[in-house]
Amino acid sequence: MTDLSVRIGGLTLANPVMPASGTFAEGLGEVIDLDRLGALVTKTITRELRAGNPLPRVAEVTGGMLNAIGIPSQGVPYLLEETLPLYRRWTPPLVVSISAPTVEGFATLAAEVSVAGVAAIEANISCPNIEEDGRAFAMRAASTEAAVRQMRAATGLPLWVKLTPNTGEIAEVARAAEAAGADALVVANTILAMAIDLQTLRPRLGNVMGGLSGPAVKPIVLRQVYQCARAVRVPIIGCGGIATAADAAEYMLAGASAVQVGTASFINCHAMVEVIEGLARFCEARGIARIAELTGALRQEEADEDDLSWVSPAP
Repeated sequence: MTDLSVRIGGLTLANPVMPASGTFAEGLGEVIDLDRLGALVTKTITRELRAGNPLPRVAEVTGGMLNAIGIPSQGVPYLLEETLPLYRRWTPPLVVSISAPTVEGFATLAAEVSVAGVAAIEANISCPNIEEDGRAFAMRAASTEAAVRQMRAATGLPLWVKLTPNTGEIAEVARAAEAAGADALVVANTILAMAIDLQTLRPRLGNVMGGLSGPAVKPIVLRQVYQCARAVRVPIIGCGGIATAADAAEYMLAGASAVQVGTASFINCHAMVEVIEGLARFCEARGIARIAELTGALRQEEADEDDLSWVSPAP
């Protein structure tokens, strides 16, 4: 039997599969056995109360979905008094996702959620940074480094940093997060996109633009996981278009140590459990003793010169 356990930023998970933040809540425990998951990840919280974006907030598109939820949040007291007690009934480590508009806000929030029952913090630095005219922290190495360094000083918990795919500097950003003290990187959040309703001639989202997720983003984020894995030593958690064990295996071969499942759970509430079971079968069929052996095991064999002779025929 394959050992499915993996090590992520100071935590040992029973298997590499967990939900993506914002696509999961404790109510799913009425449908599947949450104790089968590698970890549990809360919806992103903020210090302030937030109502979120105007409706409509979700739109189905070819190959995935758009969302512009806007991080509605009931604040830290609700997390501490209501949410955390609910999760005590399950054994997987609980990861709390946080977001803030400033570097100082991230640090303060990280300190406030560093309480018993929280196993790790996932810092959603894909949010707008009001100190840099609304640009997401994770779009640049410098703002990433500043936010992560202050959070690292504010908490002793394992710190996972969730990157944005909406940057041409993802390897540099990954290196900055690692240098500032990140224990793991989550690659990546949704891709900025939009859609138009041709009946009304209006945007299909109330916020006009939103995040694209689902199968359509997988080849892009898979490439980014591969780039980040070559740039850093800390573990990477792949997130983007994962619906099957085959998807998860690709991410692990590209360099991910674990994966997060998001949009697929809206379509199939058993998706995460099916990915876990499928990964076990995948490894057993290939005689892989430990699933951790998949991480970064992508084969890259250079072609012989004879194989390429047709490309540049001799003059």
